[in-house]
Amino acid sequence: MYGGECAYGSVSRSERNKVEEEQQLLFVAFLLQRLVLHFSATSRGERAFDPFLHFGWFPMARIHADPVLEADQFDRLPDSLVLVILNNVEDVRSLGRCSAVSKRFYGLVPLVHDVYVKIDRVVTVDGDAEDALNLSSPKPRNILSHFLKMMLFTIIKPFHSMRGSNGAGRPLFPQLAQHSPAQVLRNFMHIRNLRVELPSGDVGTEEGVLLKWRAEYGSTLQNCVILGGTQVDRKPVGAEHEPYSEDNGSMPESFYTNGGLKLRVVWTISSLIAASTRHFLLRSIIKDHPTLTSLVLTDADGQGTLSMGAEQLKEFRENQLSASACSNRTQVPACNMKLKYAPYLELPGGIALQGATLVAIKPSPEGSSGGHTSRKETDAFVSGAFDGPFKFAVKALMKRRTYLLEMNGF
Repeated sequence: MYGGECAYGSVSRSERNKVEEEQQLLFVAFLLQRLVLHFSATSRGERAFDPFLHFGWFPMARIHADPVLEADQFDRLPDSLVLVILNNVEDVRSLGRCSAVSKRFYGLVPLVHDVYVKIDRVVTVDGDAEDALNLSSPKPRNILSHFLKMMLFTIIKPFHSMRGSNGAGRPLFPQLAQHSPAQVLRNFMHIRNLRVELPSGDVGTEEGVLLKWRAEYGSTLQNCVILGGTQVDRKPVGAEHEPYSEDNGSMPESFYTNGGLKLRVVWTISSLIAASTRHFLLRSIIKDHPTLTSLVLTDADGQGTLSMGAEQLKEFRENQLSASACSNRTQVPACNMKLKYAPYLELPGGIALQGATLVAIKPSPEGSSGGHTSRKETDAFVSGAFDGPFKFAVKALMKRRTYLLEMNGF
């Protein structure tokens, strides 16, 4: 006799069952997404909160099961929908845990397009996992020389102890015993976008010194920009700074006499060595994954970033890699450099940068084997290399006087 009952009674039983099945299907998809997000949060050491798991909330169909609806509704979700969720996970550890959930996940995880690999420690050629450089240990000052000896990376075993769902006791990813990212990624057959994060920056600097770089590579260096500062200060909001008496837009004489120019040369060479070493170590990953269209190698400190787009990856595969004499990095070609300097810059967020320096590096025509970029493309790369207040610093430095330098290949 109630209006709600009359409206419900006007719908046939088959239609009601169809609506209930669709509702349950949507709930399964939602719960699947929550579980995957829970995996991602726990892998990052965060505490994931889910009302379904915390309060024990479950749908009425779960509490009072209908014998007609006991079929597994999750099996009705299309693979394309599951892959959309897995592609948003990205983290290789979380994907490894997902692959242990079921045979279906075991077959779908290798098909994801977006993968993120975080490297927690690295080992030398003769080292092993026990002798690995641990993040908890103090960062050595000579990390650059140590990094040049590194040929293999390792990551903490995210799913080495997990077994296949067939109960045979076989590890899901037997290659993980070597802890190499190249071996871990061999289980993924359709990677398009890959992001790898190293545990720390490659160039050791003193406390308070700013050094950031970004490089584009094909088979060799195409573009590189370096932003540095001798001191980063936090100034009180509203505080005013008296302009430097020597800041007339030109480089002061003291820059040449107090070791300022020498310091910038060291920054430049160290950043180029770090970039070429990272590039050399990516060769096996690029070879094993022809579907790659974007590759980014960065570090947890945010010091340096190496990027390769679809055109650069294609050019890398078509041209022979030119190794340096030390055989553990790509050879740096002869380059032309533009150096810009400001003794003091005020940046957004109350940041002050002393000795601000911008170095834009581009291979000289005779030293480059790859395609040439126009000046407009180079300027766009430099201005968009960094984010936040450092992007503001780059734009301010680009207006300063330019000093041209040349460097031989090494």
